[in-house]
Formats: sequence, structure tokens, C-alpha cells
Amino acid sequence: MAKLYFRYGAMGSSKTANALMVHYNYLERGSNAVLLKPKLENRDGEKIIKSRIGLESECDYVEDFIADIGTDWVAAKKYDAVIVDECQFLSSEQVDWLSDLVDYAEIPVICYGLRTDFQSKFFPGSMRLMEIANKIEEIKTVCWCERKAEINARIHDGKIVRDGEQVMMGGNESYIAICRKHFKLGMLSVEDTDKV
Repeated sequence: MAKLYFRYGAMGSSKTANALMVHYNYLERGSNAVLLKPKLENRDGEKIIKSRIGLESECDYVEDFIADIGTDWVAAKKYDAVIVDECQFLSSEQVDWLSDLVDYAEIPVICYGLRTDFQSKFFPGSMRLMEIANKIEEIKTVCWCERKAEINARIHDGKIVRDGEQVMMGGNESYIAICRKHFKLGMLSVEDTDKV
């Protein structure tokens, strides 16, 4: 039975590397798996998914895939799996369509992304996945203090940014994964311990 998976984690938890490895595993078995990302995610270029450790692959856009398939669930059955990276940027309607793909075409859909933004608020896509995914799995990473990192803190000039637009593309120069305690205290590293 096909399922809708949501595999989430803070930045730097290897979500994209996992998505690329799962895609590769399907291809290695001779399966027809499609790798997708939202058009909004353009940090690594158009139709490219790239992990921090250097793994990368070509992909298609979720929006184009949905437009191509529509509700032709029979045509969709040519795919053995759908893997979506950066799913936090999906709309609720796009997530619902992916659940239809699972339910009507019986194709597993594996979504990877952030659960929350830099203010610990749900992204629309993540919220909908938390509501309807068949299986929710956390991919863990650690804060500098070795506790579980849960917050994707936005940073600028060595300080945590607490206000701004929900979506701002960036990598290690703009975000750091830290635990909730150190987010509350504004501590980005062990060097900040003398400031508290």
C-alpha cells in the first residue's frame, strides 16, 4: 500500500542528501522514480537539487509535474515513486494533490523538508503534511551544544534575526540549526556563553 511520507529536520540534517540517495536507490533497482522540487527553490539553479555534501541531481518542478499529470491517475502509474525536496514551500493544495497521487495512483510519495521557519512557525506545506501524511519521520541533527537542533535560526551579522518574511533563500551564511534553549537565549555558539 502506497503512503505519503514526510521526512523533516532542521537545516543541515541531511534531508536533501537522503532524498538524493533514495532517488538513486530506486533508479539502481530499475524503477522509474521522479525527483521534484518547488520552483521557488532556486539556490542551486533551475531543475537541480544539490546537498551540502556535494551530491546533486537533475529534477523537475512540482508545479510542472502536477500540471502534466492533472487527475490522469492511470498515466501517473508509470512512476514507481515520487520524491519531493524542499516540500515546506508547497501549498496546502499541492500537498493534497500529492496525497491524491498516493491514494488514486497508488504511488509512494516521499517529501523532505523543514517543519518550521526561523520563528518556529509552520510552513504551509509542512503544516499540511503534518496533518495528512501517513508516516512522519524526523531526521535529526544537533546544536553546537550537542542537544537536538530544532530551530532554523536566521542569522545576520552574528546575531539571530527574529523578524522578517517567512521565506528567504539561504544556506549556512543565513541560517544555523540550534536547540530551542539557545534560540531563546540568542546563543549561536559556545563563544556566546560569556554573554549570558
